[in-house]
Amino acid sequence: MNNLITGASNIPINEATQTISISPVTLQAPDRGVPLEMRITAPVTGSNLPIVLLSHGHGPSLYIPSKDGYGPLANFYAEHGFVVIQPTHVNSKVAGLASDAPGGPLFWRSRVQDMSMILDHLDDIEASVPIIAGRLEHSRVAAVGHSLGGQTVGMLLGARLTDPKDPDAVDVNMIDPRIKAGVLLAAPGNGGDSLSDNARANYSALNPDFSHMTTRTLVVAGDADLAAHLTTRGADWYQDPFREGPGAEAILTLIGGKHGLGGVSGYDAKETSDEDPDRLAVVQRMTWSYLRSAFDENDQTWLDACRALESRASAHGRIDLK
Repeated sequence: MNNLITGASNIPINEATQTISISPVTLQAPDRGVPLEMRITAPVTGSNLPIVLLSHGHGPSLYIPSKDGYGPLANFYAEHGFVVIQPTHVNSKVAGLASDAPGGPLFWRSRVQDMSMILDHLDDIEASVPIIAGRLEHSRVAAVGHSLGGQTVGMLLGARLTDPKDPDAVDVNMIDPRIKAGVLLAAPGNGGDSLSDNARANYSALNPDFSHMTTRTLVVAGDADLAAHLTTRGADWYQDPFREGPGAEAILTLIGGKHGLGGVSGYDAKETSDEDPDRLAVVQRMTWSYLRSAFDENDQTWLDACRALESRASAHGRIDLK
């Protein structure tokens, strides 16, 4: 129950169930610099549970860009039937590498490798956490990422990357076909002339090619998300994955939404300049319904959610389809 939600409560969801959160869960990764630490949040009961890999952003906070952030998403998805695995990428301030280490400050390649490493070791992860052992459905995997995490997930879905400052990063292809659907939350748009001088100097890896992003995808963007430090364009920059990704079949545009998308990265988080319980609830419910239906062609949850958003919560956002 959330008394702060008004219009978004009209978007239907199933009944919430009890969850459990296990942290840290650790994979040894000798070539990574530090072990891969994760948080796993799962329903207390149930079997054949689908999996969501949740990739955090870069962000100014100390702890949110880690396994300990993004509670509003991780908790919601788990309460409504998913097992959520949150890696701490090496760009994390609290548990990562120094920003000037090789690959820094974004560590884009390592971030993508983290997600595939988790899938490589799902059996090991289950064995180390008895309460989820034998309960995960390894064939039903989705990925969700916010901000830089959105770029990470986009690459897993097929987007490619060329870093003008890295001669080894030309049209890099790191798609992982084990991931069947994805959600990009405020993911960076095109590079090249779309980047600001600051971004070209410091974040040259923000140079994706979405034309190969063929896995089915929902893009989420705020219509007030302005990032002059990254792009010369306006909020439409964050719509590039939808416009150019063949698998991007829908975009949720949040009215008045800024980069925090209502508060996806943390409750009462200082970096959420657009904190709004209804906006957050729209993101939670619409992304959950999209992923639920993505795994079952006969599931009507996504269709019902789109109808409810249009008819009873349109003040908060809209859906456009290809």
